[in-house]
Amino acid sequence: MTLTPKSGVLDIEAYVPGRSQAAGAAKTFKLSSNESPFGPSAEAIKAYRGAEAVLGIYPEGTARILREAIAAHFGLAADRIVCGNGSDEILTLLANCYLRQGEEALFAAHSFSLYKIATLANSGIPVEIPAPELRFDVDIAVAKLTPKTRLVYIANPNNPTANYVSAAELRRLHQALPDGCILVIDAAYSEYVRRNDFEAGIELVSGSQNVVMTRTFSKIYGLAGIRVGWAYCPKAVADALNRVRAPFNVNIAAQKAAVAALADRAHVEMSLRHNEIWRARLIDEIRAAGYRVDDSVANFVLIHFPDQPGRTSLDADRFLMSRGIIMRGCGSYGLPQCLRLTVGSETANLAAIAALRDFAAVK
Repeated sequence: MTLTPKSGVLDIEAYVPGRSQAAGAAKTFKLSSNESPFGPSAEAIKAYRGAEAVLGIYPEGTARILREAIAAHFGLAADRIVCGNGSDEILTLLANCYLRQGEEALFAAHSFSLYKIATLANSGIPVEIPAPELRFDVDIAVAKLTPKTRLVYIANPNNPTANYVSAAELRRLHQALPDGCILVIDAAYSEYVRRNDFEAGIELVSGSQNVVMTRTFSKIYGLAGIRVGWAYCPKAVADALNRVRAPFNVNIAAQKAAVAALADRAHVEMSLRHNEIWRARLIDEIRAAGYRVDDSVANFVLIHFPDQPGRTSLDADRFLMSRGIIMRGCGSYGLPQCLRLTVGSETANLAAIAALRDFAAVK
């Protein structure tokens, strides 16, 4: 008897998360996974602990308390919100629902590997959109569209390049989509963006029948460990997702913590202020040390290293790890000469700056 997975599954390169340990270092700073340096708010932790009394009972099946809190916070219709075990689950469910064998899903080069994984898992055809100068180019994306295109994933802002596509360009891409195609806006880092020409996607979803926006509580809200995400969808898409998602897919403790995190605006504002101050300082200091660092609108920066012996990203990574500075190698994103640095605590950021300066000084 031979067991063979369906077409595409064995072509998947399994996702490898950011590292969390640096062997031999006296003190480590994990700056590899774009997590909040502050973690969740005290109110979110209190709400999480307060769920103890109902841990033996199945939660309400539609994550109603969380959907209603999100709807009230953003001014949305609760019946168009679908919650998930992280936004990853929803990004995958969209492929499960709408991608048939041999159909195409488009996504930019140098973007989240889950888009390709979800496509191959559904026997679809992944189509990479070249990204000149590491930016999403709408003209190139439009040229890649075909009658077989069913999903277009766009991370906005993009990870790991930390740049974004303007609201006007998103609309131009949407207008070019073929019939039967959904634009999926992965807005995991949208809370960090403070640009007048940026929109997270709510407006585009509200006025369309083929746009979905996904969001997460893992980043600015500091709840990565309990996996909570959500999507704002057309009603028909929400109905399809609710038919295929797992029952009780967001546990009650996670729901309560997320509701409390959403309400604690002071914690979010504090996190944003810290990020804006330290993101700018990190970029300035790292450039002053002689490295290329791209501009960023997110909570991380992309550092480029030269392709020369002793100075490569691998050399830098080994040196930084010896100092306990854990960054994210970007080879899996198609950027082998880059490391991604999360904006961390003040102590972590200063340690990273010092280590990068020391590496630059190595003869």
